[in-house]
Amino acid sequence: MKKHLSESWQQFRTSFAVEESQNTTIETGKAVLEAAKTFKEQSTNVEALKLLLQNSSSLLDILCSPLTQVLRARLPFLPIGIALLRFDREVTKQYPSLEDCVFIVSQVAYLESVIEILSLYPAVNWDANLNITKVLTKQLQKISQIELNYHTASQAIACFHQSELAPAFNKVLLARLMAVNIPKANAILLTKRIAWNTHRYMIKAWIQSGDAVKNVIQNSLRQWYKEQQKLQSVDAYLQRYLTAKSLENIFDENFAFKDIYVPLKAKYVNENPETVDLEKWAKEILLNPNAKEQVIFIQGYSGSGKSFFCKMFADWIRQHLYPIWTPILIEIKDIISFEPSLESILEAKLQKIFFSSDDSWLKNHHIRFLFILDGLDELQSKPRINFNIEAFIKQVARFQHEYNSHNEMGHRVLITGRAMPTQSIHYLSCGFKSVEILEIDKQLQEIWLSKWEILQGNKDNTAALWHFLQSDECPPQVQQLAQEPLLLYLLAAMYRDGKLTVDKLKQKNQQIAKTVIYQEALNWVLTKHHLEGDRSTDSGNQLNIGIANQEAKDLKRILTEAAACVVQSGGKFASISMLEARLEEDETAKALIIKAKKRLIKEPIKTAFAAFYICSTDKPESRVEFFHKSFSDFLFAECLRTHFKIWTQYYEAEDGRQLITTDAQMNWEIYDLLGFGRLTLEIVEFAIGLLIESQNFPWEQLFRRLENFYRSWCQGKFIDSAEDTLPQKKLRQLHKYGIQKLGQRQVDIYTGLNVMILLLELHRYAQERDDLKEQIVFYPSRQAEEEFYFTNQLLHIINYSDCIQPENFNHVVGQFLSNANLNGAILSGVDLSNANLCGTNLSGANLSGAILSNANLSNANLSGAILSGAILNSAILNSASLNNAILSSAILNSAILNKAILNSAIFSVADLSGANLSNADLQGAILRGAILTNADLSDADLSGVDFSSTILRGANLSRANLSNDIFGDIVWDENTNWDDVQGLDTAINVPEALLQELWLA
Repeated sequence: MKKHLSESWQQFRTSFAVEESQNTTIETGKAVLEAAKTFKEQSTNVEALKLLLQNSSSLLDILCSPLTQVLRARLPFLPIGIALLRFDREVTKQYPSLEDCVFIVSQVAYLESVIEILSLYPAVNWDANLNITKVLTKQLQKISQIELNYHTASQAIACFHQSELAPAFNKVLLARLMAVNIPKANAILLTKRIAWNTHRYMIKAWIQSGDAVKNVIQNSLRQWYKEQQKLQSVDAYLQRYLTAKSLENIFDENFAFKDIYVPLKAKYVNENPETVDLEKWAKEILLNPNAKEQVIFIQGYSGSGKSFFCKMFADWIRQHLYPIWTPILIEIKDIISFEPSLESILEAKLQKIFFSSDDSWLKNHHIRFLFILDGLDELQSKPRINFNIEAFIKQVARFQHEYNSHNEMGHRVLITGRAMPTQSIHYLSCGFKSVEILEIDKQLQEIWLSKWEILQGNKDNTAALWHFLQSDECPPQVQQLAQEPLLLYLLAAMYRDGKLTVDKLKQKNQQIAKTVIYQEALNWVLTKHHLEGDRSTDSGNQLNIGIANQEAKDLKRILTEAAACVVQSGGKFASISMLEARLEEDETAKALIIKAKKRLIKEPIKTAFAAFYICSTDKPESRVEFFHKSFSDFLFAECLRTHFKIWTQYYEAEDGRQLITTDAQMNWEIYDLLGFGRLTLEIVEFAIGLLIESQNFPWEQLFRRLENFYRSWCQGKFIDSAEDTLPQKKLRQLHKYGIQKLGQRQVDIYTGLNVMILLLELHRYAQERDDLKEQIVFYPSRQAEEEFYFTNQLLHIINYSDCIQPENFNHVVGQFLSNANLNGAILSGVDLSNANLCGTNLSGANLSGAILSNANLSNANLSGAILSGAILNSAILNSASLNNAILSSAILNSAILNKAILNSAIFSVADLSGANLSNADLQGAILRGAILTNADLSDADLSGVDFSSTILRGANLSRANLSNDIFGDIVWDENTNWDDVQGLDTAINVPEALLQELWLA
């Protein structure tokens, strides 16, 4: 049987022996307000209840009262509803009906929720329109006609925001909010939050009602307590992990990152290049009812601000959308085990977060989660799990679909990471909405610095830094660093403290400006920590600067070894036990062990500074973890420099100078440092920059020692041994600390390739210095003994490297081959697509059948090279020299050869469709049977070129030179295809015979 709210209200009036008041002067809602005030001062008052029933049509009448007054008073409403139910039972000697209970409790719970949510916005004037009563009268009349039966009442108990009561109550409140000019979108969000939040107060009311509803409500008291504890655990998590983290201070500053946070910008991935406000975009996707099945994917480079955005966005959700959405921030690296479904993974994580064994978190209709999964690329650093990024993306897509299609729980997922893996791109069209974080531009930098200026109160200092960052005197590397949030802070803080001056940066070589900044940042933080953190608390005692400096040096030494552990463990974290063992095994670090165990590792790492590393104590084993990948890369480069110096130092012996580190010791240390995987470009740049900063560094000595190792490695001396090998020793070390992604061959290959990278970098640097370019010359494939004598050493290395994984050599070394000496090298059939071969000497090299698609060969020397059958699609050959090169049957679709020199090159049957040959020097080249469809030959020198049987359909010959005194006229025959050739009217020295033939044609 259905029952109206007005009928239920009249029933309570009858129970309390009161009639509806005929006094029209009493303001609507005043009776509820007075009752609330009375119950705040007294636990029970029957007269207050009678006046309430007599002078109001419902408890929601209070929404006609001045809300600001109600919010400030924090008036209780639950006691009113509970008292009504209890007194009704005492008077009638009967339990109230389920419908009566729900009518009363839902109203007081809703009002409690109104007070809680609206109190979050004290600056809002909720009473801007004093003529509220007339506005709400119509909506309140509709409330009195709401009907409930047993089924709909039970639904309201089970989930209020999904019941028929929620939209009816929300309409009253929405009218109230919009009457005071709250924007409609904001008002709707507020009403939704209040409806979702009402459930917790209904639970509280049922618990406090006790015997009054004992035989009416089916749930037991135990179930209500359990549900209440769940909601409380969620509140605790949000407060402890989201609010607290957003308020954490930066290092030892008196402000938090949120105080200098600026909204990031982003651009769409695989869509239009439009720039969007990242936070606004994410909010719109989350709140769009038509985007429920879309996963939000945010990609960005290391240091772009992905992780901090996650923290700020999660806390924004907590402040403005909870409990519509409950944000759960999960770092993917902290997921211990991966299950067949994302649902299982998340249930396990929720149980850990909320200290609960309940496996139904995802099925709870009162909690809708937004899972923020930070660090998708962290899956690559989990070698012990049989899992990969593509499998995880499939799980996410399936989870998002199932929870927004087959069931209506509506959970959402936001993921961050670096670029989406290529094999997973097709999932983007199946529910992924993706953007890429952009660097902090000048506009955001100015906003950031204005916040910094307010916090620091140093206008002149901040203005000077801003002026320098925008000036032409600022090195490009410094300007690039200032586009990262954390590094912008470090620049500003060091500049503020006088540790980084404009003059110092101006004087630095562009190549090492970045290294200098990181070096200064490390010294600044170490000094700052010891000067401020270690100061004695005893009055009158002064800090012993010498001791502090020594401790800073020791800590720096340990940090570099920690970086070696982290880089070798995958780039994020490593176990403390690995660090301790490394220090024990390191001859140069034994003096630090006592200090390390007493202070720097026992207290560690948690008391030092979060800029470089933190100690995670909630893991099975304590571990060292770098906050920013660039710092681990820089510190690992510091570790390399330390060993480079040691390898080049001598001591005086009776029989003459002797190296401090023997060849055997150095060979092991090379495997120990470099046998983990590939060196990144950033690590190598830091390492060379640090050597450049080292005064009077013995470059030639380091080169000779590394070259000797490289020659021995090429001959297989370190792995082809009947005794225990160095690769095996390193492998056992890695496996001992859980790094099981490598085998003995991988260790050997990565060590040799990394040494090759270092030699290539030393060679490239030396060629820029007159005092070194004769002494340091590196030939990766050995030096040809006579002109055009082929060498096959590099081909053997490539084949050896690729035996563990296709294209492994190119993946590791390809980006470091610029300006290398590869003349005469046999590289037939190798894959060097996307490689950096800019300025590389490939004269006389055999590249037949090689894959060079998208490779950068600008300024490369390919004179006399054999490129028959090579694939150079979209390769860049600007200003490259290909004199006498053989490119028969080569494929150069869309290749770029601006200003390339191709005198007498052979292109017979080559495919040059769409190639850019503008300004190229092709004098005497042979292009018999070549395909030049739509090729750009504008301004090219084509004198003497053989175009016999060549297809020139649609080619552009504007201003091209077709004849000169040395090479003569171009050559063509009846099979040459001139269809739709463009620009011939502006070409230079066009042979008369060609003009006549084309005219006749």
